[in-house]
Amino acid sequence: MQSRMCYDDTAWEKSEEIADTWVRQFFDPSISRPIGNFVIRHHNPDEAVKFDILEKGAFNIALRMTYKIGSAIIRFPLPGATMFPEEKLRYEVATMRYIHDHTTIPVPFVFHWGSKKDCPLEGILEAMYGEMAGVLLQLSKPSLPRIGSLSQIDDFTWEVAHRPISLAMNELVRLGTLPQTRLPSSSTPFHSTSLYLETLADLHIAHLTHQRNDAIDAKLNKRWAAAGFDTGPFKLWGEDFRPSNVLVTNDRRRIASIVDLEFTYAAPVEFSFAPPWWLLLERPEYWPGGLEEWTHLFDRRLRTFLRAMGRCEDDAIQGGRLLNERDRLSGPMRESWDSGDFWIVYAVMRNFAFDLVYWHKIDRRFFGPTDGVEEDAWRQRLGLLDDAEKEEMERLVAQKLQEMETRVLAWDPDPYTVSYGDVIKTLAAKKNCNPEANEGDGVDNLESEVK
Repeated sequence: MQSRMCYDDTAWEKSEEIADTWVRQFFDPSISRPIGNFVIRHHNPDEAVKFDILEKGAFNIALRMTYKIGSAIIRFPLPGATMFPEEKLRYEVATMRYIHDHTTIPVPFVFHWGSKKDCPLEGILEAMYGEMAGVLLQLSKPSLPRIGSLSQIDDFTWEVAHRPISLAMNELVRLGTLPQTRLPSSSTPFHSTSLYLETLADLHIAHLTHQRNDAIDAKLNKRWAAAGFDTGPFKLWGEDFRPSNVLVTNDRRRIASIVDLEFTYAAPVEFSFAPPWWLLLERPEYWPGGLEEWTHLFDRRLRTFLRAMGRCEDDAIQGGRLLNERDRLSGPMRESWDSGDFWIVYAVMRNFAFDLVYWHKIDRRFFGPTDGVEEDAWRQRLGLLDDAEKEEMERLVAQKLQEMETRVLAWDPDPYTVSYGDVIKTLAAKKNCNPEANEGDGVDNLESEVK
């Protein structure tokens, strides 16, 4: 007879997954540093010399601040392991203080305790999210008549007169070996969202056709047109706007300046409605734990961001910086995430992540479930293609396999990159001809060649 009832393994695995993922953040200096400052603010007997992780227990993680004399510990309950963290902590502190006052049992002295809302991480995170949300809110305020890049006409006049220079276009030429001639004309903005999305879809196909090495050999590109706002208004949108391109004040609570706005352009409003991927700092296709873990963690982080966005919107409406409730972004962002539109916008912009995102997040939404393993789902979608399309797919697969044998670099970079590449070739040739004469003076040689 079984001596005890078994745990639910699925629940156990999920509990450990959440706890282990949460603990990893403490290895990030941008996370641990504010915690250390928090400890010093509440207990600073002398010079602090070291701050590190003391131990991870079954229900808590403890970090230790070591001073020249003595030390202090800050402890956090583990989400996933502790089901009632704030209640547990409140009762534990009360019990420790009671025992300290009524017995001689040695217990730690509690300098300070607080709930989640007092957590320095949560406070700093929400403060910075509020700052970033304010930038997104202001970028979405101007209404522009076309999709494309801004051109300044005079001191007081700008117009959308050129194609959008997107990060995706840059990476297609740089890493996907797409000829620049396949890009939209530089003098052509777009007058509708549907036309722009159709062009981006065509670029996905062009990418597959022209990338010679390591191209994905089972790509089915489905076109998607936005349901509303097809002919505008269009909104300023910074494709490369993210925390690493923001300078902050010393207290890490306010934005000092935005840098790197080179991929900012008038875009479909649906781009502004999609919540920012950078809430977890890392893109979903690079997340170590996989796409589903990224999705789970992002959903939790999005709640914090939307709270900050909501406060920003309230302040803007009360201050007259937003005209009305329709100018809010928090509602559309929530809807974009819940509906899955976020993934469509993300896939449209991320050519190299398209396959991953499409098969995991988009395909079933539009074409229903598939039988068998997920990796073979594309085979069941072959029925959506006509005979001519199937024949073209077979031809393309054969072409890609042949190109992989030769691995020739077919690259179409800009003239500046080409000229710099020629300089490097010249230096390499000189070094090969006379390696001793060139030893140790590579920087001087490079400077003279560039000049």
